[in-house]
Amino acid sequence: YLLSLWVSRIDYIWALISAVLVMSPEGKDAQDLSLTRIKGNIIGCLVGVLFLFAALENPVNIIAGAFVSLMLCYAFNLVAGARSTLVALIITLMHTESVDYWGAAATRVAAVVAGCAIALLVTNFFHSFLRLEYSETNS
Repeated sequence: YLLSLWVSRIDYIWALISAVLVMSPEGKDAQDLSLTRIKGNIIGCLVGVLFLFAALENPVNIIAGAFVSLMLCYAFNLVAGARSTLVALIITLMHTESVDYWGAAATRVAAVVAGCAIALLVTNFFHSFLRLEYSETNS
């Protein structure tokens, strides 16, 4: 929310959804999983923007975009990030009441990227903190 006050073009709801999907609260591979999900989000946003150029109607653009996004996740070995990919795609392709589809899509892409950055910072902070606490208690 504070980020949306600082940068007015970021819709904090989409950033929050993106952050929740990217964060991995537990496990030794949490940071790797978060990075995989961030890569998936980037694929979803890029495919979403490309499908805006195609000017297909909903739900055809979402179905075709989902197919392309999932194939790209498979090709780049990012299947663990497929759920995040699909959510980022849908967030990007959702139409609003506004006439400016490109502006709305750009705002959503910025929100997804901001959410990914926040999730990565939170994941790194907590896993570094918990790892430090764990090593002190075992000494």
